[in-house]
Amino acid sequence: MIKVVVQGVAGRMGSLMGRLVLEEDDMALVGATERPGHIGVGKDVGEVLGVGKVGVEVKEDIREAAREGDVVVAFTTPQATLEAARACGELGKGMVVGTTGFTEGQLEEFKRAVSEVPCVLSPNFSVGVNLLFKVAQEVAEVLKGYDVEIIEAHHRFKKDAPSGTAKRLAEAVLRGLGRELRVVHGREGLVGERGEEIGIHAVRAGDIVGEHVVMFGGMGERIELVHRASSREAFARGALRAIRFVAKAGPGMYDMWDVLGLR
Repeated sequence: MIKVVVQGVAGRMGSLMGRLVLEEDDMALVGATERPGHIGVGKDVGEVLGVGKVGVEVKEDIREAAREGDVVVAFTTPQATLEAARACGELGKGMVVGTTGFTEGQLEEFKRAVSEVPCVLSPNFSVGVNLLFKVAQEVAEVLKGYDVEIIEAHHRFKKDAPSGTAKRLAEAVLRGLGRELRVVHGREGLVGERGEEIGIHAVRAGDIVGEHVVMFGGMGERIELVHRASSREAFARGALRAIRFVAKAGPGMYDMWDVLGLR
């Protein structure tokens, strides 16, 4: 039985992860946290999730909650995730992290904190999106002379832009091209003819779960690779696979390509 702790258990992804973990035969939800002052702190996590009492109290202190688990799941803010990483590194607990929006400094600190434990870090846990990363790289290897544009769309509450998934898609394309290109984020004004660049465009509207398009434009044709998520369950199901991977893995930094065997 894999003992799981969910940080930010009342959030959009945290609550879904909590409910799915409770449904899995090989997992047990043994800990959960929320930010100080949240209405759920001190309550039974099952009541917070709307499934009835399960005998686990929602805590403020991630270190206290992490002691009970094997794997800590974090889909929260960069600062909260850093706190979890420090606790997991010191306690020897694995992590599954879907938090995005890290600064370069925060990301380096995060990696140092979890260097001695197994950790899967991914901007997107969808199986389909991670296959898209691979396909985008392979297509770019063939279409080296084509213009590349990436369009991503998310709900109005998303705090960072562009999405971590869009950034990873750009990285995949650059690997396929085998060279560095300038990345531009949207365009405005008299910008002149398109140069050697990748354009990334972010849309924020309503309740869009997540959409990503990689467009390869040539003279006389256009190829588009598209992924649309209709539910956050696509991300959560992938995260469950990551939890199982981390439970068996040795110390190291992994991503969903490792989990899915795509390397």
